[in-house]
Amino acid sequence: MNEILNLIEKFHGHLGPFAVIGYRMGIIACKKLNYDPFSKQVIVMTGTKPPISCIVDGIQIGSGCTLGKGNIRIKDEKKPIAIFKDKEGKEIKIELKKEVLEDIQNNVNDSNMILFSERMYSKTDEELFEIK
Repeated sequence: MNEILNLIEKFHGHLGPFAVIGYRMGIIACKKLNYDPFSKQVIVMTGTKPPISCIVDGIQIGSGCTLGKGNIRIKDEKKPIAIFKDKEGKEIKIELKKEVLEDIQNNVNDSNMILFSERMYSKTDEELFEIK
């Protein structure tokens, strides 16, 4: 496993596809908005029930937006969507593609979770997300 996946595993407690997806969302937000974790905020639509809420941990690692800083809010909509906004009002909405979500929900199990997570990490942004 590479260094980033090790970091996700250490922070989250295990390596799972939703934590990886959240990390990727956070990195996209940094690229599109900025890398300063104090100059952006995010609303995550996953709710707080695993496994989909694992996206929140990945977002914290990838974007630097954290519960402790108060620049991350969680809405209980059970959707793999994150909306990032910077201080100037620029906004980016990142949504996991429906077919990727279904692939994770239908095919991930304890025996293939790490391999599946590595596969999610290696996909392009365009393969994983709708970005608006």
